Amino acid sequence: MTDPSAPLARLTPGLPLLARFVFAAVLVPYYWASAATKIGGGISGIFSPSVGAYAQIFPGAMEAAGFDSANLDLYHRIVVVAGTWAEFLLPLLIVLGLLTRLAALGMIGFVVVQSLTDLFGHGGIAHEGTLGAWFDRTPDALILDQRALWINLLGTLVVLGGGLLSADRLIFRSAPSARRVSPQPEP
Repeated sequence: MTDPSAPLARLTPGLPLLARFVFAAVLVPYYWASAATKIGGGISGIFSPSVGAYAQIFPGAMEAAGFDSANLDLYHRIVVVAGTWAEFLLPLLIVLGLLTRLAALGMIGFVVVQSLTDLFGHGGIAHEGTLGAWFDRTPDALILDQRALWINLLGTLVVLGGGLLSADRLIFRSAPSARRVSPQPEP
């Protein structure tokens, strides 16, 4: 008797590659454009974020600081620099298929924090209708609808890894096996 799911099982190896392609086509431009707005001027801009970066990530703290990032502490600076780097590096890792599971998990965390900041960091729920609702007939709410799809896409990569044509596959397939070698009996 033939397993009816056998043809689908043959398609599974291509699923992570498709997920990485869709991520590259839909979300990489979004995240890299967002990260570009956070870089400060000059060559050292990746270490010295723009004022807008602080306003995007810590809107309440920036307002309390009179929109002068010099009035914020080291914690705020570290989070803004790390967040900016994450917006560049995590998508790049996913597209390359390098440390895919870890990068996708990091992106899920990033999406959750981004969503909470969008909802509550900008003076309560940012815009009426932004949160949206599931099981309604409108699939375009910015938070619940869109970000649920993003997390589902990233979850595929967390579970299945980078798949075909990934740096993970090249690196870990050629790495020596971690299997335990059984000891040889002594003569």
